[in-house]
Amino acid sequence: MSQMWSRRPSPPSRRSAAPTNAAFIDLGRIKYKDAWDLQLRLHAERVAGERPDTVIFCEHDPVITMGKSGKGNNLLVSLPELERRGVDYFEVERGGDLTYHGPGQLVVYPIFKLPRLREVQAFVRKMERAIIKALASFGLAGEQRADHPGVFVRGAKIASIGAAVKAGVTYHGLAFDVCTDLTYFQLINPCGMPGVAVTSVSRELGREVRVEEAKEPVRTAMIDIYDLDAAPEQGSRAARPA
Repeated sequence: MSQMWSRRPSPPSRRSAAPTNAAFIDLGRIKYKDAWDLQLRLHAERVAGERPDTVIFCEHDPVITMGKSGKGNNLLVSLPELERRGVDYFEVERGGDLTYHGPGQLVVYPIFKLPRLREVQAFVRKMERAIIKALASFGLAGEQRADHPGVFVRGAKIASIGAAVKAGVTYHGLAFDVCTDLTYFQLINPCGMPGVAVTSVSRELGREVRVEEAKEPVRTAMIDIYDLDAAPEQGSRAARPA
């Protein structure tokens, strides 16, 4: 995933006087459309002030999504071929171009009320910093790039970011490749970047790392970077769309 905001360096953020209340929801593995529908419902509730800031963790069945600035030529196979391979396809309202989601990838959807619209860039940079902090717990050095959103390890992309903001509330978010089958990225130019290398935590460490192992480092990093007062995780079944 990617997005379209300026990449000018952000000034260091100041922590609020008190942490922001937030709920974490772990959906486990869920179809993209079901998670998208849930995001829209929780987004509307956050806009209405009916729920706190919320972070969704999930994995998706294989799916390719295209953001608002996506270009059709970055999809390297036909839609019928995607269907034959069992890969869903959606055009969505986040910024950016094409990305892939699938098993082995931790997808994080922060649904946060921004105090000011100009906080969007800082919000995106904090997502990057949270993944870099989580990578450090595995002994990996993540990097930001001034020319493109996301997180890179040794020049290869390991996390993609693509957010949307409506009525001052964020949705969509980031995808962190933990033990993803990276061959699926051959179906697209990831984030509209032909030839970009992609990697995963498992590939970098030379051993299998399960998504479950990445959840707590990412959760802890987000609590720290966004200064959250996190509520206990809610049950996935209660949060799933009816």
